[in-house]
Amino acid sequence: MSLGEGSSQHVEFETMNARNWPTITQFSVFLENRVGQLLEVVRAFNGSKVKIVGLSISDSADCCIIRVMLSHPEQGREILERNKLAFAENELLVAELPSGPQSLVELCTALLQAEINIHYAYPLIVHPHGRAAVALHVDNNEQASVTLGDKGFDVLCEADLHPPYE
Repeated sequence: MSLGEGSSQHVEFETMNARNWPTITQFSVFLENRVGQLLEVVRAFNGSKVKIVGLSISDSADCCIIRVMLSHPEQGREILERNKLAFAENELLVAELPSGPQSLVELCTALLQAEINIHYAYPLIVHPHGRAAVALHVDNNEQASVTLGDKGFDVLCEADLHPPYE
């Protein structure tokens, strides 16, 4: 429908605020590559309910990127800001691996068959349901979530990463 200039007709539309596929917020913290930097980031969460549930480190001669997944991302964001740490946010998928020797092969095969690229991946420190889980940065979260779900993988949401004692 096209409206000309000066039209008094009002067009309403809805936008979707929520996704129908689960993702987990990852924080990429940018630091100088020097001794003690990782410890400072980890200590920033001491005394809070925020726990690091996933961790990956990439470094070069001058800088490093610490990628973390947190049990409570909203509070984690506040802690990072309060500590004046430079960071960016991405949405990743986290898939639990079924028991069996070929589970990682099956996950990679499912994504390859759907022509979904894995840019990087790393294991979680915690196993929310007693099974290994892997964080995936892919080029299409929605399609990857559907594909993995169709192949029997459980895709986790942020609530799954809350410690069991809460």
